[in-house]
Amino acid sequence: MKSSFPWELIIAIFIGCFSVNTHADDNLLCLHGSNTIGAALAPELARGWLHSKGYRITSERMTAEDERLIVAKKVGAADMAIEIYAHGSSTAFRDLAAGRTDIGMASRPIKSEELKKLARLGQLNRPNTEYIIALDGLSVIVNRKNPLKQISKDKLQKIFSGRITDWSQLGLPRGHINVYARDNNSGTYDTFKHLVLSKAAPLLKTARRYESNAKLSDDVSNDTYGIGFVGLAYVRKSHALAIAEAGATALYPTEFNVATEDYTLSRRLYLYVPEVGRHPLASSFAEYAQSGMGQKIAAQVGFVSQEVIAYNKPANKKAPKEYQQLVKNAKRLSLNIRFNQGQQHMDNKAMHDVDRLMGFMSKPENKDKRLMLLGFADSNEIMPYFSLSLSIERADSVADKLLTHKLIPDRVRGYGQEMPVSSNQSEQGRVRNRRVEVWVHDTDWK
Repeated sequence: MKSSFPWELIIAIFIGCFSVNTHADDNLLCLHGSNTIGAALAPELARGWLHSKGYRITSERMTAEDERLIVAKKVGAADMAIEIYAHGSSTAFRDLAAGRTDIGMASRPIKSEELKKLARLGQLNRPNTEYIIALDGLSVIVNRKNPLKQISKDKLQKIFSGRITDWSQLGLPRGHINVYARDNNSGTYDTFKHLVLSKAAPLLKTARRYESNAKLSDDVSNDTYGIGFVGLAYVRKSHALAIAEAGATALYPTEFNVATEDYTLSRRLYLYVPEVGRHPLASSFAEYAQSGMGQKIAAQVGFVSQEVIAYNKPANKKAPKEYQQLVKNAKRLSLNIRFNQGQQHMDNKAMHDVDRLMGFMSKPENKDKRLMLLGFADSNEIMPYFSLSLSIERADSVADKLLTHKLIPDRVRGYGQEMPVSSNQSEQGRVRNRRVEVWVHDTDWK
């Protein structure tokens, strides 16, 4: 009896994605890189994408630790296989360079030295090569009896690296701090290490390590002196702290604060697709991941989607009076349009966010809503006077983009360096401060 599984695909799977320029088989798509993406999100996206293409999954198995193979069939077409290797973000760029993967998965943006090494594959930081597929954020949790409500990022690093060991050092009743952390295989730990710890301040060796978010959270909830970190969905019976950076307001890890990227422990998740030697199906997969369906999958897995939602948000009490008056009866949308340093040019995510914004405004329930665009700059970009000008130019650039689609904003304002949401002492913080907030109000608003 002849096997229905093509021998060409068997050979392709055995060889692997050996070259992004010469594929073993166009029906083998390889995704290598971040464990944060590859552990659960990439497999779910792969299943959804295959189903959207009319394929039926016939087998799925782990071929090695953190390595997965999904095989699917479709009537009248060759079998399709998706290979997912989740060994860390750096492996995404190494494997792209070596021709071992079609798509790189990364929980951080590509570095300048990686861009240079991969130049033969095209410019990998453009909107058609760098795809933001979800947002991620961490919750720092303590026991509910702990009176602590917020903590600075600097003190958080000192606790988890063992430089602060007693709660009395934070002005609380004496008690030894018990540190809880995810294990080394965890994408959650990878995020925390990237955003909080450093080579000079690594995780405390005596930290209690966990494979499970839920188990860690439950143990912290039963430990008066415990502190740990989990994904957004796993606060459970513990208490999440607001996190602050120097010069910025402390924020809690809500879906809104992660969606706007104002929360300091939020980050973007990326797919990188070469321009040169691109797999015929790579763009389709990446675009599916960014689509509404892909964003629903991201939310189901536990990440924060990029779907635009309107929230009732009170104005920052430290905001300028004009700002407070403008947003008094308005709703803030769950996205910030962000910009490159010293420029009014939008970054790659912002390009897609503008499209999402237009999609939101085109919904029947929003036809009578009016937009307000409120721009900001970071303190290191330029002199204060020109900082105000730059923030206005940024809001204007978003307005111009919307005008090409006959969507006319009701208010366009700039506030310079006011209201930083993150520290201006770090590049990551300055990126968050270079933004245009988007608010909506009813047509009868005055």
